[in-house]
Amino acid sequence: MKKLPVALQLWSVRDEMRRDFASTVAAVGKIGYHGVELAGYGNLDVKGAKAALDAANLKVAGMHVGFPALRADLNIVINDALLLGSRHVTCPSWPAVQFLSAAACERIGEQLAEIGKTLRAVGLTFSFHNHAAELKVVEGRTVFDWMLGAAAPRDLKAEPDVYWLQIGGCPPVKFLRDHGARCPLVHLKDEKELGLGPVNFAEVFSVIDEVGAAEWLIVEQESYNHPPLESVRLCFEQLKSWGRV
Repeated sequence: MKKLPVALQLWSVRDEMRRDFASTVAAVGKIGYHGVELAGYGNLDVKGAKAALDAANLKVAGMHVGFPALRADLNIVINDALLLGSRHVTCPSWPAVQFLSAAACERIGEQLAEIGKTLRAVGLTFSFHNHAAELKVVEGRTVFDWMLGAAAPRDLKAEPDVYWLQIGGCPPVKFLRDHGARCPLVHLKDEKELGLGPVNFAEVFSVIDEVGAAEWLIVEQESYNHPPLESVRLCFEQLKSWGRV
């Protein structure tokens, strides 16, 4: 088993990040995380965020950037990614009201691939992050399958969220077996803290190891039994107990 670096998706501590990005990432670094996946820069700009991350000794595993910014400000996104040392940019969501037909879903994949092609030209990798809505079956296939099928893997990769796969009716191990070769980033999430919900992480890790394409494991927390920073600490400790860090 090759241990992969573990990052925290900073959306998990979004309120803390908005109040004080620097102290928040310092706390994340003290927990033991190797990196972060960005969801904006909180109360800082990109240069301030880089300084804070460098001070916390955290790498940038990737960046979540919404489609409007990707479409309107792609040069800014590229410059930020290069400054931060991020190799990965990910579109975090898409309006589910547009998942109307196979053709509509394929068109979304094509639009994403156009962005991915531009990012690839400057050495960046582009992915799409799923929620449960992308597991809806439309004309015999899931929305996510239509999207991915319409794009070359070199231009559009997947960032599977194992909890949303589970909730959406697609076992994470099936998705990872089908698409794992195009999944450099994997979101680890459960009902609340890791290990307290429906996801079978032993199976998930087994397939990730088998496929061998993942570069980062990324913890994301959206529901909590504790204050957010304590919750993400407990997630990290759970990964330790499983031998993943």
